Amino acid sequence: MTTFQLTINNGLAILTLDRGRSNAINHQMVKELITAIQTLENDTSVGGLIITGKPGFFSSGIDLIEAYEYNEDQSRALWTDFLSLQRSLVAFKKPMVAAISGHSPAGGCVLAICCDYRVMAEGSFIIGLNEIPVGIIVPDSVATLYSFWLGQRRAYQYLMEGKLLKVNEALEVGLIDEVSAPESLLTTAERKIRTYMQLNQVTWSQSKLNLRQELITKLSADQSTALNHMLAQWWAPEVRKGLQMLIQNLKSKTTTA
Repeated sequence: MTTFQLTINNGLAILTLDRGRSNAINHQMVKELITAIQTLENDTSVGGLIITGKPGFFSSGIDLIEAYEYNEDQSRALWTDFLSLQRSLVAFKKPMVAAISGHSPAGGCVLAICCDYRVMAEGSFIIGLNEIPVGIIVPDSVATLYSFWLGQRRAYQYLMEGKLLKVNEALEVGLIDEVSAPESLLTTAERKIRTYMQLNQVTWSQSKLNLRQELITKLSADQSTALNHMLAQWWAPEVRKGLQMLIQNLKSKTTTA
């Protein structure tokens, strides 16, 4: 695996996203994460999983610079597999905590809200789903997952305006569950997940799946029609033009960073 680091200690797996400065998600990362989640799911020596990132960035979401250059087949494969990753994470039967180490917009937020609990580092960071202002149609499965945590009314409003929340705002509305000093982020996340791991795992896991049954069913439904709409808009000339401007801005920030 080249897009993250994985360590396992006393039954706890820690998956640290590790791709570039901002952990932008490309197709390779998506495929590697799917494989890792499936492996950890079936590894009886692993009782829980923490997903984290680098100081300053959990993940900036889909790597638009790379994804913009994908052809139509590559684009369809990326988004198909990303939705499959979301489904695998949501249905992961073991305890899973997100240690959000920094900025977590868009796809980064999606990874975080698949988890059972979210601890976010203090700082001037943002989290949320801002796909619509970027020109990307929000898949129903993503909206369903967002609503699971925020409630339908608030999720609808936030999605339609592409709202990105500061750390204290995210805590207030329940998008994250706890705030930690950056230097103690992993310790805080581990303390939480080990409380889950100490419980009877058959009881805990089946209860988790029961509570998420409706969510899992919706995420497992055929997404092809929604994906077709999403991809048609992805290739629309006005969206491509907007993405091009956004990418130029991203590249200039990378150059000056």
